[in-house]
Amino acid sequence: MTTDSTLAATADAKLALSGDNKLTKEQQLALINVNLAEVLNPEIIEKVIDEGRAPRIYWGTATTGRPHCGYLVPAIKIAQLLAAGCHVIVLLADIHAVLDNLKSTVELVGYRAKYYERTITALLKAVGVPTDKLEFVLGSSYQKSPEYIMDVYKLATLVSEHDAKKAGAEVVKQSDNAPLSGLLYPILQVLDEEYLKVDAQFGGVDQRKLFAAAKDWLPRLGYKERAHIMNPMVPGLQGSKMSSSDPDSKIDLLDAPDVVTKKIRKAEAAPKVTEGNGLISFIEYVLLPAAQLLGKEGFRADRSRDNLEPLVYTDIAKIKADYESDLTPQLVKPAISAAINELLAPIQTAFQASPEWQEIATKAYPPEVKVKKEKKVKNKGTRYPGGAARDQDAKDEATPEPATENAMTA
Repeated sequence: MTTDSTLAATADAKLALSGDNKLTKEQQLALINVNLAEVLNPEIIEKVIDEGRAPRIYWGTATTGRPHCGYLVPAIKIAQLLAAGCHVIVLLADIHAVLDNLKSTVELVGYRAKYYERTITALLKAVGVPTDKLEFVLGSSYQKSPEYIMDVYKLATLVSEHDAKKAGAEVVKQSDNAPLSGLLYPILQVLDEEYLKVDAQFGGVDQRKLFAAAKDWLPRLGYKERAHIMNPMVPGLQGSKMSSSDPDSKIDLLDAPDVVTKKIRKAEAAPKVTEGNGLISFIEYVLLPAAQLLGKEGFRADRSRDNLEPLVYTDIAKIKADYESDLTPQLVKPAISAAINELLAPIQTAFQASPEWQEIATKAYPPEVKVKKEKKVKNKGTRYPGGAARDQDAKDEATPEPATENAMTA
């Protein structure tokens, strides 16, 4: 999608969310497709719109690590889907979390699901999404039903170990001696499309193999194919994928402003290079569309220290062109920090105002108990004061006492 159509789609989103505009089919599809990396079976969504129905689309998230700023990428997309008139389901995949995360207990994942729901709700409000149009579903609320379990068994007889492993290769933790649960994970995610009665599933492009498997596997059980829409993966602060398990690659939604500023300052951002640049990608997929959804002027880079007017961008192509020319990381980084802190402020305010949410957070992510290492006593040898005496004491302890007469005859 071109920059002009991206801007038009975002403007349509703002109008639709405000309730002031009824979108045409073309505007709906533009909003659904804006900033996506790929769409599989787009005709399925078009047919639903032609029938006058609201497309049912679900986004699933395994409730494992703490949500971070990378979650703003799907949040923006969810905002656009809601604006396009879609019915959006957020699947809190607690059973998936147990299957994939080798260290999580069922009880721990339950608390994390509650934490995710509160956090995602606050996150969507931060980008101007009316959450009354959103539905949250807990995976375990239907994934333990007899019908669902029987379909798991059926699909397990139809799918090879090779194909199941391939489908989950990019989303399931891999190891040399992986548990069987990793093979069940993609089977459950495919079946979720049928049991949530959706027309499409939304996820990152890292799930493409799993989405392709769904197109093949569901018809084997007599179920219909679904469409799949994929957003690109935004690089982390150190260039790799943004991950909850790597604190240096991501910004937690509850990070204090000074922590955010410090992380952005340390982030990799090669001058004049936009390809694979996590900061430029974050502007493109989060900060620019968020500003437009919230009715703000765009991405703003302050230059008051140089007695210059601020730079205001509404077009990612212009930002990339300037960055490849004379827009420096030293100017971009403070602007990104300020924009992120502004987005996170209402989330953190809501968290601080809710003792219940804080209690859930403590139970979901209990602080690690650090085991203190015992200090080893170094033997400095007999030439140090007291060394000879310690050596003699050690020898005396090691030499067994002679047995007494009573002990010998006992």
